[in-house]
Amino acid sequence: MRVKGGVKSRRKHKKLLKQVKGYRQARSKIHKVAKESYLHAGQYSISGRRKRVGQLRSLWILRLNAALREKGLTYSKFINTLSRQKISLNRKMLSELAINRPEVFSKLIDKIKA
Repeated sequence: MRVKGGVKSRRKHKKLLKQVKGYRQARSKIHKVAKESYLHAGQYSISGRRKRVGQLRSLWILRLNAALREKGLTYSKFINTLSRQKISLNRKMLSELAINRPEVFSKLIDKIKA
């Protein structure tokens, strides 16, 4: 007796199509195209996570530079003096201080200027 695999195939296809819901055109409707786009999306997501780190770092630097220019400093001089005085705060924490705790940030700038 021959067993046909229609039920299992359909289940696999529906599972994949559910995961690619929202993709454009044939990528969300045709199984063959959907499978390929799903695999590529996985690869892109890895590289996207790597890119996000750099984008966040540049955002922190922008925020820091804006806050420092109000105080009469530039970002590069600020980071240089921080490293010379061996104050180890990363850019994320510095930008958080500049936004959420400006009084602490201004004390830090006063310490650097002194």
